[in-house]
Amino acid sequence: MAAFNLTPSGSSTFTLNGIPGLESAHILISIPFCICYIIGVLGNFTVLFVVGKEQTLHKPMYLLMCMLALTDLGMSTSVVPKELFIFWFSLKDITLIGCLTQSFFLHSISVMYSAILVIMAFDRYVAICNPLRYTTILTNARIAMLGLVGLIRAVLLVLPLPLLLSRLPFCAGHVIPHTYCEHVAVAKISCGDITINRMYGLVIAVVVIGLDLTLIALSYGLIIRAILRISSKKAHLKALNTCTAHICVMLISYTSSFFSILTHRFGQGISPHVHIILANFYFLFPPMLNPIIYGVKTKELREKVWKYTCRR
Repeated sequence: MAAFNLTPSGSSTFTLNGIPGLESAHILISIPFCICYIIGVLGNFTVLFVVGKEQTLHKPMYLLMCMLALTDLGMSTSVVPKELFIFWFSLKDITLIGCLTQSFFLHSISVMYSAILVIMAFDRYVAICNPLRYTTILTNARIAMLGLVGLIRAVLLVLPLPLLLSRLPFCAGHVIPHTYCEHVAVAKISCGDITINRMYGLVIAVVVIGLDLTLIALSYGLIIRAILRISSKKAHLKALNTCTAHICVMLISYTSSFFSILTHRFGQGISPHVHIILANFYFLFPPMLNPIIYGVKTKELREKVWKYTCRR
């Protein structure tokens, strides 16, 4: 009967178990986690600092880079510091409120992240298909408005998730076999019916990724059609080169996102430690690689970063 003693939701404390089966290797695993996080934080803060300081970079494309950098920082910081405390100091306890807050932020930032990738695809479409009207169609104010719409969408879609979790009864032994409070992982330790939680989480994933990928595919379909109409091969390469950074970021982000979603919902045959490490890729690699990709592929940004580096 003890297993069914319900604890009052407000006073519940959960235990994040880290990576089950690899507890003895937590310190070793923390090294690449920590390195990826530090590189990501430094890279994204560099983008924000340089774009903020340089008036010549106050353009829609760089404003989008700053939005991406902010979501990268928010996404990794909502997860990785707590993971490192688990790995280094075995500080595994987290309150129900803390768990719901972490779940809300990591999921809403993920939805916002996808929206920014869609806006970036639209930016590339206008730049290639309608370059003469680029400055009139995509102003800084319009980009900021699109970003605000993406943020509102993320909050409205994700807000029901912690509310659905908060209504569940949690039994004794609140051990979450994970490194962070992922919605389904928390719901699974409830002794109540979690059908609605599962269904709503899946609906969000399908609607957000399905809709956003459709809009991105439409943008790139129009871009490819416009490029094929250009006779010069040199112009072909120049036009494609302006899209490579966004394509790389998109592939890294959506690939790691798909791994995370699929392993959580359909990975019953996967070992728990493999499942959790794959799920963490989404919070480690995109935030680390995105500023590097844009720094390498964007000449103007690279030159400004180099200017500040040399000055120091």
